[in-house]
Amino acid sequence: MLVDPTRTLTAKMPSGFRGRTLTLDQQRVLFRRWTTDRHVHPHEALVGMLALLHGASSVEIRMLRIDDVNSATQTVRLGKRPHPVPLAPASWAVLERCLAHRDAWPTTSPHVMVTKGTNAGRSPASTAYLSHVLDDCGYAPRMIRSTRLVDLVNTMDPKLVAAAFGMDAQGVPAYLADRVDPDRPQTLPKIDRATPNGT
Repeated sequence: MLVDPTRTLTAKMPSGFRGRTLTLDQQRVLFRRWTTDRHVHPHEALVGMLALLHGASSVEIRMLRIDDVNSATQTVRLGKRPHPVPLAPASWAVLERCLAHRDAWPTTSPHVMVTKGTNAGRSPASTAYLSHVLDDCGYAPRMIRSTRLVDLVNTMDPKLVAAAFGMDAQGVPAYLADRVDPDRPQTLPKIDRATPNGT
């Protein structure tokens, strides 16, 4: 009588990142949308660009205050990150547009993003507002941020990424890819077996 020796064993699921990310073409479309289309709301453009280029979370953007912005160095302080984040020129232009939109409100709010519900007080924009601010572009903030983090963690030292983003070092490996990206150049040269010396 044959017995299956693996019957009582369970296999662990792969630990690599299994969420959805954007393709390069999708990222390019979003970048153009947020940097060139003046019909896009400034809040959408800010949340999108900070997530796409700087891996900012919705909480980091929601809590961003005026005094976190340094116009002299074109940097912002985001969440628990240990150092100010230098913004790309395109991101800085989007931030300036958002600040101009804020200046149109008669507000004393200390936050960069001011809405109808927060312009009279000092509270940040609501979590619900941030969760829907990118509805018109068709992608969730988390998916856009994950795209950036997956790219960074898989091309750099995950510990450095954790340190730069103020993240728990144990949480960063969750963004490691569980497959080889077919569009990424191979690090080892292919050997042509047709030539005598294999070069």
